[in-house]
Amino acid sequence: MTDLSYDKLSPELIDSAIKDLEGWQVVEGALTKTFAFETYASGLAFAAAVGHLADRLDHHPDILIGYKKVTVSMITHDAGGGLTSYDFELARRISERL
Repeated sequence: MTDLSYDKLSPELIDSAIKDLEGWQVVEGALTKTFAFETYASGLAFAAAVGHLADRLDHHPDILIGYKKVTVSMITHDAGGGLTSYDFELARRISERL
């Protein structure tokens, strides 16, 4: 996805975009994935790395750090709570980091 915008994506575009993102799903309107780790510290390091990726894109997800797992969830507030190309681009970048 190269043309990033804050325009809300249609359900058809969301269905198409999510096919390229293994393990990601739409939960209560947010693009979400839970990542598992060997240790709690590994999850913390991952969450920090996600934060740096998000800052570079200027698009910030919710990050829930649990014991040996981290859930990343995002919607575009500027789009009235919908999903935009920014959400899918950040998910792609997070997935590539693994």
